[in-house]
Amino acid sequence: MNTYSNEDILRIVEEEDVRFIRLQFTDIFGTMKNMAITDSQLKKALANQCMFDGSSIEGFARIEESDMYLYPDLNSFTIFPWRPQDGKVARLICDVYKSDQSVFESDPRYILKKVIKEAADLGFEFDVGPECEFFLFQTDENGLPTTISFETASYFDLGPLDFGENARRDIVLTLEEMGFTIEASHHEVAPAQHEIDFHYDEALTTADNIMTFKFVVKTIAKRHGLHATFMPKPKAGINGSGMHLNMSLKKDGVNVFADETDPKGLSKEAYWFIGGLLKHVKALCFLTNPIVNSYKRLIPGYEAPVSIAWAMKNRTPLIRIPATRGEGTRLELRNPDPSANPYLALAGCLAAGLDGIRNKIEPPPSLDTNIFAMSNEEREAIGVDSLPGSLLEAIREFEKDELIRGILGEDLAKKLITAKEEEHRDYRASITAWELDKYLL
Repeated sequence: MNTYSNEDILRIVEEEDVRFIRLQFTDIFGTMKNMAITDSQLKKALANQCMFDGSSIEGFARIEESDMYLYPDLNSFTIFPWRPQDGKVARLICDVYKSDQSVFESDPRYILKKVIKEAADLGFEFDVGPECEFFLFQTDENGLPTTISFETASYFDLGPLDFGENARRDIVLTLEEMGFTIEASHHEVAPAQHEIDFHYDEALTTADNIMTFKFVVKTIAKRHGLHATFMPKPKAGINGSGMHLNMSLKKDGVNVFADETDPKGLSKEAYWFIGGLLKHVKALCFLTNPIVNSYKRLIPGYEAPVSIAWAMKNRTPLIRIPATRGEGTRLELRNPDPSANPYLALAGCLAAGLDGIRNKIEPPPSLDTNIFAMSNEEREAIGVDSLPGSLLEAIREFEKDELIRGILGEDLAKKLITAKEEEHRDYRASITAWELDKYLL
């Protein structure tokens, strides 16, 4: 990660002929927002003096408390490689502050920082590596998105079957120019579905990177005449898109999840972290799977997890322990999807895991079998519960979980619950093509 001072940024802007700077921040729903300034206003921005109307951002502030400030994170400075070489465009990711210069408690980035500090107070650093999936679809004659793709490619296929290969290559090269370390990219299971994995980092940087990743993917796809979507389940009958989270804790630079004396190679902290995640995962779904469409992905038959269980290597439960051991020891949470606000999702996961460590929550035995092949009766017989089946169920679980609700603060929790209940009501009131096909005749 780069370490910049105000002077460094001013110098780079002058040397690289940067004319526009985007001050980016993330709203409570995980949507990137920005305010663009010219280089003449950069000193003002670096002095934390750029103001915006918070009442115009849903869930941020009432109109009588609308003046808010953007505080740039200097180390997030980067130049967009796809913009013109004369008059370049750069960005700074910002924290949101109130008019009295105090932190805005409902800023998603602040909420993640708050939980990261709780971990740091216990001596831990939280590392996360995401696996982001997305679809590349055709656009119509007006450039608007469709769900049309003419390809039939599947897992690990390549051109000419993979129609998105060139776009995916350019996305990877662009991300690398912006400082990402790309570990792998490939076609996924469903036609038009892709995955790009970038190297793990500490949680705040990872959340920033996820937001940047989604922005870059959409931008480069559009330059190829395609629409990139992170919608979890854009088409029925095929796999949806997930965002698996590979997580580990470090203490004094050493991975505390590893223990070579344990039969499974896991430390007691790793077991407790798993226990905390399993305890709180129903409420976590409100953050990791936050839209109505998320629950069209979390159904049997399409490789997404449904059962609350964990296993070694086995990819069918909610939590998988990959084979790598030593410093690479980690756990993979498989239910999150890319519609999640990464700041809130990572904050919730870390809070749940820390609760497991603080209270020494032992997980049930690992379930090293194909859960997808088990009947409901078989799962019930061994006490395996299921994830929420709808956004409304996830809302109710979130309301009951004091720990997960508490990390958001009462104001943000209420705003999200209200917004998501309205989303669910709108969904219930809509008439789908499936209903017309099924019942109109």
